[in-house]
Amino acid sequence: MIPHGYRRPLLIVAAVVAVLSLAAVGTVMAIAFANGVAPVWITFTALYGLPLAFILMAALVVDSVWARRRQ
Repeated sequence: MIPHGYRRPLLIVAAVVAVLSLAAVGTVMAIAFANGVAPVWITFTALYGLPLAFILMAALVVDSVWARRRQ
């Protein structure tokens, strides 16, 4: 179970990672549309950021359901 004090910061981190990853996906697509190659760090953010944000948010949802069932 995730301690109560860490839930809100973890949610904020997951949301920020998701937004930055979506921006990176858009950037990679825009650069590819212009027949260019995106820098490695942008591609890395696009490829690994969204799954990381999804896992963090899924963990928060599972923890919330688990805590609610125990009440």
